[in-house]
Amino acid sequence: MRILFTGGGSGGHFFPILAVARELKKVAEDERVLDLELYYMGPDDFGEDLLRSEEVISVIINSGKMRRYFSFLNITDVFKIIVGIARALWNMYLIMPDVVFSKGGYGAFPAIIAAYILHVPVMIHESDAVPGRVNRFAARFARRIGIAFVAAKEYLPKGKSVLVGIPIRKRILGGDRSAAKEYFEINSDMPVVAFFGASQGAQKINDAVLEILKELTDEYEVLHQTGEKNLEEVKGEASVVLERGHRDRYHVYGFLNERGMRDFYNVSDLIVARAGGSTIFEIAAWGKPSILIPLRSAAQDHQRKNAYEYASRGATVVLEESNLAPHLLLAEIRKIFAKPDVMQQMREAAQKFARIDSAELIARELLKLAFHSTGTPFAEEKPYIPLNQS
Repeated sequence: MRILFTGGGSGGHFFPILAVARELKKVAEDERVLDLELYYMGPDDFGEDLLRSEEVISVIINSGKMRRYFSFLNITDVFKIIVGIARALWNMYLIMPDVVFSKGGYGAFPAIIAAYILHVPVMIHESDAVPGRVNRFAARFARRIGIAFVAAKEYLPKGKSVLVGIPIRKRILGGDRSAAKEYFEINSDMPVVAFFGASQGAQKINDAVLEILKELTDEYEVLHQTGEKNLEEVKGEASVVLERGHRDRYHVYGFLNERGMRDFYNVSDLIVARAGGSTIFEIAAWGKPSILIPLRSAAQDHQRKNAYEYASRGATVVLEESNLAPHLLLAEIRKIFAKPDVMQQMREAAQKFARIDSAELIARELLKLAFHSTGTPFAEEKPYIPLNQS
């Protein structure tokens, strides 16, 4: 049995794929599926080493982006897409998977076209409240559609979408708070504010943190994940700001591995982050109070819509990027810590929003589709019922 993953080259596309791949191996072992083979087809942008460690075979193909603004790259990328589709067709013909799982993004387009031409069943998953263009296209012929936010169903074919949340890597859950404090060399009992820029970092959040870093470290321990490309610049500016401040209370990192992310969430009392779907569901899985700052330039304004759907449950405070004045951010942080009852309500709301079973649900549905394509029945232990259907 062969299952092929595809998706764009960012953490938001890649890490859910990793979570599903791990769960597939676990479910396949439970169900005595002995011949499972996993493949990934997409651009060489992110995570190839992690895939190799999970025994997922990578097939690297070219793809191009269609930007929403004029750029000569739109012309050259047309040829990249054509070449990518040709390579995807050839490689998929050689692999001939039983089912394709797509996370969307520009990197998924060639594989989706190849699956359509070769009549391979497709399941897609959309992490945002507004689906991307590739997933909207693939939704026309996808057998199954998983969504993370209820708002997404308005953009997709009726009766095909299932609210499943976002697959979370279970290795970033659990752990011990004391060990996490030791990992980050946090030696005080002060509250911990964590700023998270996701895999690419968040320049405007970094800038805001540096503006108020002296005040922050007077009152809190500060964890700051900047993105690798921003790390040295942020460290340099922070050393100047904290020349006469509490340097020992500022802990800055470019990128965190799974152990680091587990301890990052574990030790945090309040998280300030962008509003990507995966980030929201990781915060929810940990039940952490948060302040979300949606990326204003996000496609279809999806981060803003993600944030407000999550905020409607009482789990977070949304601060618009256009209002991201550093001292306003500091005031919001202080306001939340000043109200322990509100923080507890946010924790409870976050936990209710979380879907820890998402990866397992998707893995079982992929196996069911794969078995169906070979004419073999698969026991369905958990229902997979589209929204608007009973």
